[in-house]
Amino acid sequence: MPYRAPLTEYRFLLDHVVGFDQVAAMPLFADATPDTVGAVLGEAAKMCEGVLAPLQRVGDQHPARLENGGVRTPPGFADGYRAIVDGGWVSICASPEFGGMGLPMALTSAVNEMIGSACLSLQLNPLMTQGQIEALDHHASDAIKALYIPKLISGEWCGTMNLTEAQAGSDVGALRTKAEDNGDGTYAVSGQKIYISWGDNDFTSNVCHLVLARLPGGGPGTKGISLFMVPKFIPDAQGNAGLRNTLSVVSLEHKMGLHGSPTAVMQYDRATGWLIGEAHKGMAAMFTMMNNARLGVGVQGVSAAEGAYQHALAYAMGRKQGQTPMPGNDAITGHADVRRMLATMKAEVFSARALALACAVAIDMARATDAPEWHARAALLVPINKAFGTDTGIAVADMSIQVHGGMGFIEEAGAAQYLRDVRVTAIYEGTNGIQAMDLVGRKMMDNGEAAFRLIEEIQTNAHGVRAQYPNMATAVWNAAESLREATEGLVAQNMNDRFAGAVAYQRAFGRILGSHYHLCAAMAELGAAGVDGPRTALARVAIKRLLPEHAALLAQVREGAAGLYALSDADLLA
Repeated sequence: MPYRAPLTEYRFLLDHVVGFDQVAAMPLFADATPDTVGAVLGEAAKMCEGVLAPLQRVGDQHPARLENGGVRTPPGFADGYRAIVDGGWVSICASPEFGGMGLPMALTSAVNEMIGSACLSLQLNPLMTQGQIEALDHHASDAIKALYIPKLISGEWCGTMNLTEAQAGSDVGALRTKAEDNGDGTYAVSGQKIYISWGDNDFTSNVCHLVLARLPGGGPGTKGISLFMVPKFIPDAQGNAGLRNTLSVVSLEHKMGLHGSPTAVMQYDRATGWLIGEAHKGMAAMFTMMNNARLGVGVQGVSAAEGAYQHALAYAMGRKQGQTPMPGNDAITGHADVRRMLATMKAEVFSARALALACAVAIDMARATDAPEWHARAALLVPINKAFGTDTGIAVADMSIQVHGGMGFIEEAGAAQYLRDVRVTAIYEGTNGIQAMDLVGRKMMDNGEAAFRLIEEIQTNAHGVRAQYPNMATAVWNAAESLREATEGLVAQNMNDRFAGAVAYQRAFGRILGSHYHLCAAMAELGAAGVDGPRTALARVAIKRLLPEHAALLAQVREGAAGLYALSDADLLA
């Protein structure tokens, strides 16, 4: 499907909204000059528009399939993958020590968004590899790093993550996969994993699986789990893919969407693996990959939202139906309700994209400075970004169908694919409910200190622009004050009361952050042009029409859990 990369938006957000100048000023990211950023974004855009976008429908109509124990990918996917790796897009933020570019995560996120908008099914493959590279870089032995990371960076090999088991679901601590020490530095890994994105393919020479398993003596729950590298082909003495390991793809899931991406059931039968990190501490290593993926999945939501918005806008501008109140405009874009949907979609994409980039900037600053405040900021934003980005992708894709009207319900129109593809993003890498529980639980162990610092920044910014935009600034300041009060009440609640309002709290935080970024954009536009422009008009849509949602959400946070349990199981069945 046609796709146009929003390069102007990336540059505007990086230059004026999310604080990328702080990142570029760090010695670690000295190469992230304006010229380099422009060249990277421009070259990635060319590939996405010209090579990957045509594969979006191909992957949906010609799904990945399992033949003779191996995966056959959709037509053109091998060429698309080769374009991604030849451009170096797998390794943008990987360490130069192993052949990566060493550029900021913020830039990686922008490129990943473009790849996902062009072909989300294929984008999942390098996204998993990027997370594996980071996990190995942080936790693997020097020998494992030297062997695997360069081949992952080059795209010769690719990576997966294996957590979920059928009987355990999101309760990773209930896994049954086991590992036994072979006595020669390797381990025999046995068990079955489900929902393994890109568990196999026909365009890389090896697939490297990071597998969670329990060693003898590993305690119950997540604290006794270890992490292992289990490759499809065991590397030979020269470091090339050698003998086939004792693992197999049992089946591929028949999914609602992302048909081009093979989601495998993987079987390990005393497969040879190597321990990553310390024994019984595998979750710490896997969380490195999972947090990388959670940022990336939030970005996938933005990817789908951007693609769906462009698809809806093109249809609406060409569709003529009825008489509109706009002289000279007989397309449905002149109807107030269609205008409402398109404006809402555009405002939501901006909010979610800004949040994703701000999260990436916090990760970059934490890496560059090792400052506790930046680590805390990144940790706070990861679950908000994952949930808000994916919720936005789903909502915008759904609204795109509505803009199409009856044609949106017809598969040939292509609008439905965006919703089918993006729906899983609110589920995998930790459901959005789990993200919310993480936010109000683990991320509030500091009694809300990181949240309060961010709220203070929002209010300081709003106070500073009251003279220019009194109504919008006051609305954002008041919303942030409501969030502050809700956060104070939240940290005083018991954990189950927190969990009952967690999704609403997370949503409200994302909504308020989005309005803050819109206000920053309006101020930047005023400073550059001296007059209100389209970004200010879009900010009014976000702040006047969408921000009020926060009040209803925060009312849910204050309710706690009691009212939910007042309904018995019998009441629910009645």
